[in-house]
Amino acid sequence: MSHTGGPDVLEYVEVETPEAGEHDVVVKAHAIGVNYIDTYHREGAYPLPLPFTPGQEGAGEITQVGSAVEGWSVGDRVCWAMVAGSYAEYVRVPTDALNRIPESIDFSQAAAAMLQGLTAHYLATSVYPVGADTTAVVHAVAGGVGLLLTQMIRTKGGTVIGTTSSAQKAQRGLDAGAAHVIRYDEEPWAKRVDEITDGRGVDVVYDGVGKDTFEDSLGSLRPRGTLALYGAASGPVPPFDLQRLGGLGSLVVTRPTLGHFMADASERAWRTGELFAAIESGQLEVSVAATFPLADAAGGHRAIQSRDYSGKILLLP
Repeated sequence: MSHTGGPDVLEYVEVETPEAGEHDVVVKAHAIGVNYIDTYHREGAYPLPLPFTPGQEGAGEITQVGSAVEGWSVGDRVCWAMVAGSYAEYVRVPTDALNRIPESIDFSQAAAAMLQGLTAHYLATSVYPVGADTTAVVHAVAGGVGLLLTQMIRTKGGTVIGTTSSAQKAQRGLDAGAAHVIRYDEEPWAKRVDEITDGRGVDVVYDGVGKDTFEDSLGSLRPRGTLALYGAASGPVPPFDLQRLGGLGSLVVTRPTLGHFMADASERAWRTGELFAAIESGQLEVSVAATFPLADAAGGHRAIQSRDYSGKILLLP
């Protein structure tokens, strides 16, 4: 990308194949994930120095290893997250971002599970650890994070109240394990949450929507509840007076990001290990909503921002 803007600023161009640095590998990508953060970078909402190649995650086969690399070989099936420039046929990946793909998991599943699966994992295990007595609101329940997070909460014994905008998406949320799914296009979702919980409120709201849901998310919490604001699909939340949290019930509001929950090799290994184990055991189903050729990355961006899709959007080189 040479400048920011709408999806059409994404250009498919020929560049030199990268060379592995001393502690890097080069991977031939087989599947690349599209995420909301990619659209924020494209629009300039989260500015990056221009020009840049978008993308954060993918899966493929190692084609080259750096001179100081140990434990990885050409041909290894790997996936990664939080590696800038992943919208490419060949990606240079630092070894500290590599994860080995189990034989039972294909490249598309691995790429689809990375950022959104790891996000769901840190939300349900670390931001607000879910237990059998947890009741949670999951916004965009049929989205990429929403479907995975709902399944994780149910596996831990928690109860999910999802929100979404269509009958098809509502059914996807129910199929993933939500106890209730509220159509916010048909009724005030916060009022319905109050009815479902008999006025108690929920323990946690997992909110990747942002501006449009923030106030009602706060109002849906029980005293000492937690609002985990992990995204801003509808735009950033305006400046907020923290004094209000006391009057609303000593609430906790947090704005977490994945990087702070993948702080070292042991934490990354724990999260990816549990994620892949859940996929292999059948506890977690990774849903791919649509695929686009890498040359049509703009189509992938339009798809994810349309909110017409339920599940993961992938680019295929």
